[in-house]
Amino acid sequence: MPENWGFIETMAFITNRTEVVDSLTDQRNDEASILKLLAYFDIFHYPLTKNEIRQFLSRSDDEQSLDKILKEVLARQAVFLHLGFYSLHNNPLLSHRRTEGNARAEAMLPKAFTIGKFLYRFPFVRAVGISGSLSKNFADEKADIDFFIITKARRLWLARTIMHLFKKFTFITGHQHYFCMNYYIDEDALLIESRNIFTAIEIATLLPVAGKETIDNFFAINKWSRDFFASRENKMVENSKPGINWFKRAVEWVFDNGIGNRLDNWLLKITTLRWQQKSKEGKRNKNGNTMHLVTGKHFSRSNPGAFQEKVLAKYEQKLIDLKLR
Repeated sequence: MPENWGFIETMAFITNRTEVVDSLTDQRNDEASILKLLAYFDIFHYPLTKNEIRQFLSRSDDEQSLDKILKEVLARQAVFLHLGFYSLHNNPLLSHRRTEGNARAEAMLPKAFTIGKFLYRFPFVRAVGISGSLSKNFADEKADIDFFIITKARRLWLARTIMHLFKKFTFITGHQHYFCMNYYIDEDALLIESRNIFTAIEIATLLPVAGKETIDNFFAINKWSRDFFASRENKMVENSKPGINWFKRAVEWVFDNGIGNRLDNWLLKITTLRWQQKSKEGKRNKNGNTMHLVTGKHFSRSNPGAFQEKVLAKYEQKLIDLKLR
């Protein structure tokens, strides 16, 4: 027997014990990640499939480990399973609601892609994506079609104004809810500064419609969102070239100068003042939320009723509830 056999045995024991502890720690971390993920989507009463959970895990994991963790949390009734959907609540109605919402979304998505390609033809628009609940494959009875739009640098407010002038005409036919252009950024501001689970999920679920190069740049610059979801892959837009759009080219040629710069700044100023007045007067949208627009030279973001802040506050409360459980 080697003289240092006792030392070797001791080191082997420590190594094995460390591996077991690390394994248990990893499992607890993955379990916590699953519960946090379900807690976030529970804000929207939206249970998840096993595949969605795997895609949204904070770190990539194998199928066998995920199955084991899900079986354990189901056995403890920390999580419940109905119709293939996992939730924090033992409520089958959530699964039925999701199934119906998925069916409506599948019916709406072709129209959303058609409209998105149409919006891409407006002057100074460089990319269009579908956002909101529809990008997560859900639509309720009053669902809008929300769009995320990237414009040419320093021409966001020209692009936005032209597009919203067009939207005025959609009220005549009652189709204004198909053209909810809620979030604009330009090519000088592709990085989303607000780094939290809300914005990470919006980036992860964005459905690109047109503008492959710009969308690819957007995803690359915002790769920080992968810190939240290591296994989630961004959707890619088809590399299709739209036909020649003389209106788009002509308008861009006319305003590709100092006049365009001044006009863009002026439109930013008057739009900001107009929306500040709406918020001050307490005007509300169709859902009863106070109308609010967050503006800057390189971005425009609708935030009715401080929606993002409320979601994050609810999420923090749900995390506290999980700890108490």
